[in-house]
Amino acid sequence: MLQRLRENKSAQGTLLALPTTVWLFILLIIPLVLTLIVSFGKRSPDGDVIYTFTLDNYIRLFGYSTDCTNGQTSCFDPLYVNILWRSLTLGFNTTVIVILLAYPLAYFIARADPKRRNLFLFMVLIPLWTNFVIRVYAWMMLLRKEGAINIVIGWIANLLHIPFTPLEMLYTPGAVLVGMVYEFLPFMILPIYTSLEKIDGSLYEAAADLGANAFKTFLRVTLPLSMPGVVAGTILVFIPVMGTFVVSDLLGGKQVILVGNLIQRQFLDARDPTFGSAASLVLMVMTLIVTYFYTRKFGFGDEIVAA
Repeated sequence: MLQRLRENKSAQGTLLALPTTVWLFILLIIPLVLTLIVSFGKRSPDGDVIYTFTLDNYIRLFGYSTDCTNGQTSCFDPLYVNILWRSLTLGFNTTVIVILLAYPLAYFIARADPKRRNLFLFMVLIPLWTNFVIRVYAWMMLLRKEGAINIVIGWIANLLHIPFTPLEMLYTPGAVLVGMVYEFLPFMILPIYTSLEKIDGSLYEAAADLGANAFKTFLRVTLPLSMPGVVAGTILVFIPVMGTFVVSDLLGGKQVILVGNLIQRQFLDARDPTFGSAASLVLMVMTLIVTYFYTRKFGFGDEIVAA
């Protein structure tokens, strides 16, 4: 009897998971396999794919080429390697800055009066109601030479009688970093807040009874128990930052090219889907490697597991 019940539950579970499995196979597995196949092909003169097996796209992506004009059999061009490294560095810097900004705010919201928490969370979520691209354009208006930031700095400089030349902030790596931090900050605040809000207040009372001051309580109680939220937020921020191209395209112009921009231009401008597919797969592997070692070190965020 128990065996039949277990078999029925297993069959029901399989039926419930079947629609999701089918959609996952159609929308994820098949496109990924097609991308892998295309990445080993060659580009025809008219931009189509010649299906064959060659590693030329991956060799080219990592800077090596067999087509050199100086008589050498091989040559090295660090252009694409620099783009890969720039994307990885930007993703790391963005994630670190977002954590440093999000943690105090999430802590403040979690410790606020329960009647005011919803208001604070509402204020955090308000920017997400606006289109992603519109928010980036708003930063373009702020960072340009005639923008609000330069106007305010110039006004302060005039009050202090200091010569001031408008700052070149737009179309720089710093502008891209600011845009990334702004866009992904809410995705770090919410999981950290969730972890902090779950901490039982009796733990703080126990720490105080044992003689721990506020700093020791934070290090030994608050921070360890909030790490699942930090890990979840890190994954939610780092992975999309590595693949995004809108922020770097608008705030960085032609000066800051990331892997996302490279992939976009290969598919839309250069009409080279084979090289774009290879870059997509390398980006995915890079992101998976970093995420794997990070989650092995700190665990996988409970908020993501629960979701």
